[in-house]
Amino acid sequence: MDLYKLSFNNIRRRKLRSSLTMLGIIIGAAMLMALLGVTAGLTTAIQDETNAYMYDIAVTPSSGTGSYLMDGQTVSQIRNRSDLYDFREVTMFSEDVNGTQLYVEGVNNWKDIKLINGTQGVVINQVAVEKLGYDIGSKITVKGQELTVTGITKDAQASYIYVNQSTVRQMADDKVSAIYAQTNGDPKTVADDVEKQVTGVSAETKSEKVNEIQEMTGQALLFMGIIASIALLVGIISVINTMLISVMERTKELGVLKAIGFTNWEIKGSILFESGLLGFLGGFIGVVLGLIGIVVIANLLDLAEYIPGMMPLWLILGVIFGSTLLSILAGLYPAIRASKLNVVEALRNE
Repeated sequence: MDLYKLSFNNIRRRKLRSSLTMLGIIIGAAMLMALLGVTAGLTTAIQDETNAYMYDIAVTPSSGTGSYLMDGQTVSQIRNRSDLYDFREVTMFSEDVNGTQLYVEGVNNWKDIKLINGTQGVVINQVAVEKLGYDIGSKITVKGQELTVTGITKDAQASYIYVNQSTVRQMADDKVSAIYAQTNGDPKTVADDVEKQVTGVSAETKSEKVNEIQEMTGQALLFMGIIASIALLVGIISVINTMLISVMERTKELGVLKAIGFTNWEIKGSILFESGLLGFLGGFIGVVLGLIGIVVIANLLDLAEYIPGMMPLWLILGVIFGSTLLSILAGLYPAIRASKLNVVEALRNE
């Protein structure tokens, strides 16, 4: 008699119970795949966006100033430094419009703004369209200046309006939120000098910013992994329950197998293969559903270009292998219990 065929038959004979057991594993595996995949994709997107800015240091108002903008005198001090060049300024502030916070951001390169409708000039995002009812041709008054919407960009988490940097700086009384620049020397040394010599500013190198982002996204990835792993663990626990019940129901059958010459190791192998098969099938189906979930979420977040990065091979194989291995471990106790059955008592069992 083929032990592997016997395991398949045991699962097939109890279709409902096996399906419910796999359902827990499927949900856990799908959550693990989707959450870790999307988080990995978002990490890549943020890193790509940071790396796209060609700068060595970023100068912003220090937290101790209580302001998010640097005045014209501070900006001049920074721009007049001989160890800095190729400056790019960004001014951003918020305005209350009809009870909703509208963020106004200056644009230096319109290629960074992906339009879905209209033209460059005064561009709002999809959130502003939905929350404030604006559209192309709408009039928006910001800091006493009337702007006419010329385009709409993709979705974001808050209401934004994008205008030429020179215009936004003028609206903000010639103030700047951040200055990005290249350096003639070591970026870290130059950043330290800027902080010492220019009052009220904080200077951070690009590598520090990238490391900071990586640390934040790494923590997010770990947190998401823990949540999804708990869901998978719940599914694995159901495997222990299912296999214990299966051993109890098949006590006489197992006794017959031992009576006709099956060894304890063969009995254990049958139970472990059955539990491992449940884990493998549950993990495989969960990964497929997780991949579908990633595609849906990525399109909702307008991150379709990062979908390949959300489906790393290590994650796919890791979830399937992990589900299978944990299910085998979950079946270990029921397998040991089955192998220790007394043949005479097992045959008497009704």
